[in-house]
Amino acid sequence: MAPKEIIREADELASRLRHLQYEYYVLNKPGVSDQEYDRLFDRLLLIEQTYPHLKKDDSPTQRVGSDLESSLPEVEHSIPVLSLDKGYTLEAVENWMNKTAANAGMDLSFIVEEKIDGVSIVLYYSDGRLVRAVTRGNGTVGNDVTENIRTIGSVPLRLSDDETVAVRGEIYLSKPDFEIVNENQDISYANPRNLAAGTIRRLKSREAAAIPLQMFVYEGYFEEEIHTHLKIMERLGELGFRLNERVGYFTERDVGSTVKARHPGWIFGMFSALKGYIEKEERERAGLPYEIDGLVLKVNEMAARNTLGFTGHHPRWAIAYKFESPEAETRVISIDVQVGRTGRITPVARVEPVKIGGSTVSNVTLHNQLYIDLLELAVGDSVAVSKRGDVIPAVERVIEKNEDGNTTWRMPPACPSCSGLLQPSGAHLFCTNRYCPAQVKGKINFFIGKGQMDIENLGPETIDVLFDRGLIHGIDDLYTMNFESLIGLPGFGEKKVALIRKGIEKSKEQPFRIVLPSLGIPELGRKVAELIIEGGYGDIDSLLALADNHDTESLIRIHGIGEKTAERIVRELRKPDLRKTINSLRNQGLNFVEETTGNEPVEQVCKDQVWCVTGSFDTFNPRSLAMDEVRKRGGRTVSLVSGATTHLLAGKSAGSKLTKARELGVTIVTEEEFLKLLSRP
Repeated sequence: MAPKEIIREADELASRLRHLQYEYYVLNKPGVSDQEYDRLFDRLLLIEQTYPHLKKDDSPTQRVGSDLESSLPEVEHSIPVLSLDKGYTLEAVENWMNKTAANAGMDLSFIVEEKIDGVSIVLYYSDGRLVRAVTRGNGTVGNDVTENIRTIGSVPLRLSDDETVAVRGEIYLSKPDFEIVNENQDISYANPRNLAAGTIRRLKSREAAAIPLQMFVYEGYFEEEIHTHLKIMERLGELGFRLNERVGYFTERDVGSTVKARHPGWIFGMFSALKGYIEKEERERAGLPYEIDGLVLKVNEMAARNTLGFTGHHPRWAIAYKFESPEAETRVISIDVQVGRTGRITPVARVEPVKIGGSTVSNVTLHNQLYIDLLELAVGDSVAVSKRGDVIPAVERVIEKNEDGNTTWRMPPACPSCSGLLQPSGAHLFCTNRYCPAQVKGKINFFIGKGQMDIENLGPETIDVLFDRGLIHGIDDLYTMNFESLIGLPGFGEKKVALIRKGIEKSKEQPFRIVLPSLGIPELGRKVAELIIEGGYGDIDSLLALADNHDTESLIRIHGIGEKTAERIVRELRKPDLRKTINSLRNQGLNFVEETTGNEPVEQVCKDQVWCVTGSFDTFNPRSLAMDEVRKRGGRTVSLVSGATTHLLAGKSAGSKLTKARELGVTIVTEEEFLKLLSRP
């Protein structure tokens, strides 16, 4: 054991160094010289090496990383980690603001933040200590990169208060640091974002520590209710997080001198000032020390956010304004037509390969006939191609018309896959032939793909062979086809066939929350499936009964599911073909009931109930485990107490949620009472 004076010295050194790191990395105001900092740091490092039991996870020495290799396991997020809706013009953003205000039913203010071109990260803190850092992943599951994130100086290892909070932010590498670091890398990275992404996925945290990554935070999910995004950001700053002060605040109300005094770097104005703010950001973009690819507009009022909710893809209370992207000139070689799994017909331009933003573009989506008509685009034209959002290639305009006499390209009258007639729906054309080979193959490939059923050893090329030879005609045929008939076909030996069969059999183990979105039902992706299951519909029969009754209201009552999504899901679930596929898959052993951890079915004692949790518990650590038990028993869980909340699980040191629950007449449940509830057969 270490002497008391050594223990005291280690605690004092750690506290002093944490403050100095905050001054250096967050405030950008070093409190001491580099030599003095190194002296204090080396002394603490020596103490921890001499007395290893004194080294803590939040010690300032954790910034240097380790030579030990660590894996990057996948973990589930406990907060929504969605994408953003996008707008490319001021008019689109202003239309969104007007629509959002109308849907919210109240006066709104909007906060505008720079969209840092980096790597999205979620930091989870428990009682003020960093316990996990997770990449965005697919929005539901990400990679645990905690050890690498600990090495970033602007990431607090311990907060100034014992808060339990999840924080979203952006990891990035500054432009000057990128130029220096990239010269010494084994692989030359195209841009700072790619290098930052590669760094946080290093297997040795000491290697990550060698790259001077930085972080801005932009969202916080607290246990206690905070009424505005402004207050959330101020609270994050108080806890020690680094905030980007280049922010715009737009409202038709008087902000007040106090708010302006607290944020001298912000720009305040009425809605009419938004145009000037965007133009200013675009002018100053090139001179910033970090890359940005746009701006993010957010509703400030949290009550409005709760009213607006989410789609399966993005929150309805935020939008990204994307800057004009880099362009390159190329020539259209041909225009082909693709048929999606929903029957949607999409024209695609094949262009002479051209490099844009660090990648080579040879295929460009043309969306629909209206888009082509607006461009007056023909084969052979020279065009300007950009990468909208720096991701999706798009033809911006025709630079020079072709000399071959080709006129504006027209969509074919029939489906290129089945020759069926095309029918318009909105701005798009659709093939309505449910037996269309391209659609059927598309649905099968979607079903087997990564992020869905993820069937090993089975890819699009194999599906082409199976379908073209008549061995499969739909998804369910994968589980009933004669595998022996494959042996002897070109490329299909006994070993390969055995691997295909093994992958298909293994897919039967996938849970209902994977099977359901894999069916390819429009509007019903992974996130919506999670919401439906957590909303009490943990089996396919309950969903089919809902569809039989045309019950869209029950789905709309699930937070995050809108009217359009609910109507589409109900309509699709009523289709005979889909029901036939579901019954066939169920007969083949696929999971159409959300499984529980026990061997016996769990009584749905929480059905139609809405639970919230507050305080700490002896049995449930983290307390999210308690909410998992509620969902297993048919209940829905929420993060805030409201009029819709029916039960509050209250542990030790319960805060304002308990007070509000009592005011609203919510049923208060103690840990002891909750354990008795769980023990019911």
